[in-house]
Amino acid sequence: MKLKALNEQVLVITGASSGNGLATARAAVRQGAAVVLAARNHEALQQIQAALQDEGGRVMVVPTDVAEQDAVERLAQAAIERFGGFDSWINNAAAATYGTLEQVPVADHRRAFDVNYFGTLHGCLVAVRHLRQRGGGAIINLGSILGDRAIIQQGPYSATKHAVQALTDTLRMELERERAGISVTLIKPGAINTPYAEHARTFMREPPRLPPPLYDPALVADAVLFACATPRRELYVGGGGILSSLIGQVAPRLTDLAMEVIGTRMQQKPGDPGAADRRDNLHEPRSDGSVHGSQRVHTRKTSLALEAQKLPYVAGGAMALGVGALIGLARVLKPRRVSTRP
Repeated sequence: MKLKALNEQVLVITGASSGNGLATARAAVRQGAAVVLAARNHEALQQIQAALQDEGGRVMVVPTDVAEQDAVERLAQAAIERFGGFDSWINNAAAATYGTLEQVPVADHRRAFDVNYFGTLHGCLVAVRHLRQRGGGAIINLGSILGDRAIIQQGPYSATKHAVQALTDTLRMELERERAGISVTLIKPGAINTPYAEHARTFMREPPRLPPPLYDPALVADAVLFACATPRRELYVGGGGILSSLIGQVAPRLTDLAMEVIGTRMQQKPGDPGAADRRDNLHEPRSDGSVHGSQRVHTRKTSLALEAQKLPYVAGGAMALGVGALIGLARVLKPRRVSTRP
């Protein structure tokens, strides 16, 4: 499968008004791509457009709530009318909550699914229809390590990311079967220093945060843009996330117990709630325009794990075999129950 060079592409990016989406938009413009940016916050989008155009970027913004299928259809049509079409579609928009499954109202559960799962589905459907006619392209879905392993206090978000992983895998198989020439990649970030925790609706007593280690959103942007031009099945961002995912799969019960003991405390930041004007954008947009969160955290600027995954398939395959061997060894060494029945 051959994809265009990034500087020859038009990218559609949802959730582009902050965090990973905004980091991706900025990096894409600097590498010569044209971008169509979507989010709910029209004012923030206009400010972002002006800043990127000052850098010489080819930029269009379209206020969009991806939970509404008609709005996503209009987004695709706007890209076609302005740039003649698009080459990569990046489903990045997300909504989140903190709290137990009982604390979070069912309406908030539904909103998380409307944005994270159905918003991704809406984007995939319009992108497939256009890219099939165009002769190929790339669809990039933003998943999470929480699609591999759920975490306490983020049950609804974890559930949506499990669903996004299943959606992405299914779409990839369907398109491969028909030889559509469309690459489908799932990006799986670990904890990233974005306004995520500030934007989330919370039912915890203390301000929410993402558990360390945190990585820079520029790394997510790097993974996304790499996948726009280079077919990959999935890319993890951050070695800490890969380790968490691996441990969760090899020793699920031990991971359960660890989360029950320290999971809530690791996701709270007493005395440091971040910017008040960003708080709770679940149902309505709040302050946007920032790539990073405003809480005091340490951010890792590099990810050797990501760089390793970007190597040619020979090297990537070797790494996969090595990880597989570690998993197999851990399972062999895992204590087994001994029957005491006669």
